[in-house]
This record gives sequence, structure tokens and C-alpha cells, in this order.
Amino acid sequence: MKSYPNLFSEIGKSQEQIRQRIEADFNTMFFDDQEKIYFEYGEDMAYMMDTGNVDARTEGMSYGMMMAVQMDRQDIFDRLWLFSKTYMYQKDGKYQGYFAWSVSTSGEKNAEGPAPDGEEYYAAALFFASKRWGDKQAPFDYENQAKDILRHCVHQHELVEEGHPMWDPENYLIKFVPETPFSDPSYHLPHFYEIFAQRADEADRDFWKKAAQESRKYILKSCHPVTGMASEYAEFDGTPRMLFGKKGQYYSDSYRVIMNIGLDTAWNGKQDGYAEIANHLQAYFSENTKLGDYHGYLIDGTPILEEAMHSIAIIATNAAGALAADGAYRLQWVEDFWNTPLRKGVRRYYDNCLYFFSLLMLGGQYQMF
Repeated sequence: MKSYPNLFSEIGKSQEQIRQRIEADFNTMFFDDQEKIYFEYGEDMAYMMDTGNVDARTEGMSYGMMMAVQMDRQDIFDRLWLFSKTYMYQKDGKYQGYFAWSVSTSGEKNAEGPAPDGEEYYAAALFFASKRWGDKQAPFDYENQAKDILRHCVHQHELVEEGHPMWDPENYLIKFVPETPFSDPSYHLPHFYEIFAQRADEADRDFWKKAAQESRKYILKSCHPVTGMASEYAEFDGTPRMLFGKKGQYYSDSYRVIMNIGLDTAWNGKQDGYAEIANHLQAYFSENTKLGDYHGYLIDGTPILEEAMHSIAIIATNAAGALAADGAYRLQWVEDFWNTPLRKGVRRYYDNCLYFFSLLMLGGQYQMF
């Protein structure tokens, strides 16, 4: 069995302390009546609620499935997957084979189009479920389901009339949405693409290998050379792109980039440029802000008046970046994160999802299956 870096042990936490912390936070997120984001629906389904927007999103559904497979909870995994296939999966039209990115908590679609980060997390979680638990009858034939998702992601323009693939076929970069000629740096998950390169349709495995290589290059281009910040949305050359009337560039989606760098390092070893990005980002926040008191920023670090909506997420992901960092603030972020509780209240969904992934990573418990 592969071993993973355990940074909590480096700050003196025992395996039992780490195990108890992971279990307690998982139970809060999934079962606490006041603070959970997981809700059972009917006899055999469930959804992850974005508590700030009161909907279910492919982002959260696929995150919940990844958490479930990591925690060996096939019951939760299957409930979330069945809800996704029943209410979010598109059976026809130009999005056939994709998933509607947002539905109400009773399953009505709020949008028809997909968000590619959902599809890539679905596929990775399904591949892991296949290895951890074995395949069952459809729709719980996990490996076949994962392969079908990835087939559409790469070949939608060939499979469906008026369809667009989620990855650009020429530069191998994931798009913000299938129709757009630009990206979201936080969508780039080369550590997942390495899995896809082994387990997707054989004809597409070289594509995924190249996607992993190009995404690592793109991450370096999209992160500022001084602050380490990446923009929430960016052109294919990595330069920021402004959307939805936001004044800031380093905003909610952006926080995931350093977390992704940390996990890629934990799974695949050191990658060119990752340590510098992590060091710069940790140094910027350590030297220019007070813990938890954050704003929106331009990627050069210029603060703007927009308040950071997800300060707990910044703490968690900067700590996850310690898996790649080798700078002066590396273990201080791990310590600060350990001493930071889950977020409570209406906006807890996003922060706590990134929090739990970071918790697994830093405890050496975010596994490949």
C-alpha cells in the first residue's frame, strides 16, 4: 500500500489524534443536524447542499463521492451517485452524457449546462470506487460509468450534435465550460489525469497523459511569480480573465489551486515550480495579512474592498500547500489549520469541503485506489 506524507505528524500529532479529528469532522459534515451539508433524499438517494445557495451542484456531489470513497462509505457514495444520475445526468441534447451543474434540492434543473470540475471529480471518484469496492449492476458499474464520462469529456463534438468537449483538443487544457475558449486554473487536476491515463478508454490514454503534462505547465503560467496567486478564471495563456462582475482576480475558485498543487505533490512527487508557488503564497499571507482576515485580491497581491467570502478555505488550502512548500512558513500553516475548526453557518459548504480534503491530505489519508 502506498504511503503518503503526513504533515500533522510533523507538528507532533499522533495517528490516533489525526484519526479522531478526521472522523469527527466527517461526522459533523455528514450527520450533525445543525452543521451537515449531506442530506438523504427518499429511500436510496442523497445530495450535498450548497448551503449558501440552497442547491445541489456537481462540484459538491462529486466532492461528496470522493469523501465517501476515501472514508470507505459505499452507502453514502451510492446515494449521491444515484441522485446525480437521476436528476443531473443529461440523457439527450447537446449536453448528452454531461451533468447539469446545478439542480434544486428536489432535483429540478436550475441550469442545463455542465461545469467540468464536476465531471473530473465524478470520474476520479468512480474509478476509486471500482477499485475499493468492486463494480455492481448499472448505474453502480463504477468503472464503466467513469469511462463514459471521460469519453464525452474528450469526444463530445464527435458523439453529440452541436456538442463541445470539455478539454480543448489542440492544447489539452480543460475549459471553464465546454463552449468557452478559456479556463479556470483550479479545474486543473493533473493528479487525476495521471489516473485517467491508466484507466480511461485505451485510445484516450495518451490524451490524458498529455493533459497532465500541459496542466502542470498551465498552473505555472497562471500563478503570479511573486505572490503565487492564480486568477479565478484565466485565458489559455494563464492571464486573468474577469467574469460575473467581480473586481478581484484571486477569489473563491482560486483557493483550490494551491490545494491541487499539494495533492499532486503528495501523489506524484515534486513537480517543477510547485514549491516556489506554495512558498510565495504562504509568505504573502503570512507577511501581509492577519490569519482569517482576508479580502479579494488582484493576483499581484493588491487588496480590493471585496471581502473574502471563504476565509476558512484560504487557511485550509494554504496549509495543504505545505505538501509542496519548503519555505519558512510551511509548518506554521499546518499548525494554524489544525487549530482552525470547521466553518459554521450559512456559508459553510464550500469552506468545509476544501477543509476536509486538506485534512485528509495533511494527515496522509487522501489515497489513490
